Amino acid sequence: MASVLGMLEGRETAARVRAEGLREEVARLAGVLEAAEIELDRRVIAREELVEALAASAAETTAVTEAEAEAEQETVPSPAPVPGSIVPPWREGLLVTVLAPHYQRILGVLDERQRAGQGPLKAREITVELGLGTTSAKVEGVRSKARRLAERGWLVRETSGMFSAGRRPVALPGADSSA
Repeated sequence: MASVLGMLEGRETAARVRAEGLREEVARLAGVLEAAEIELDRRVIAREELVEALAASAAETTAVTEAEAEAEQETVPSPAPVPGSIVPPWREGLLVTVLAPHYQRILGVLDERQRAGQGPLKAREITVELGLGTTSAKVEGVRSKARRLAERGWLVRETSGMFSAGRRPVALPGADSSA
């Protein structure tokens, strides 16, 4: 019987060791679980705060944008929106409204100047007429747009680099010359 009793005591000791190991594992996992729950709470709070801040910012931006739009509509009638900044080649019957607003304004300055009987303008002078100032970035932007308009027949570019109003058909690359 002693050997059976010894066997049972050995099994009991093994079960006790196993139970103690599992208790330690449960305690360790409880700590890990608590840390994970704390991190989860922080993430939820951060997301909620961000959503609140974005909503407040969006409401503020919308109010500012609407106020600016109303002020702009009161001072300058905005032209119809034109998608993109594509400048099609000029042809008879093509309206200026096919151009993006910034191109229309350049044409408007030069058309007005021609109606007044005045000569061509440099890109810097066009920039000033548009009220954009005289920074080199603004001047180069207007020069680039005016060149594009001239290349496509909407303006005339003088040999001196000045621009004047005038429309002329231009040959399209790859277009059939008999058309």
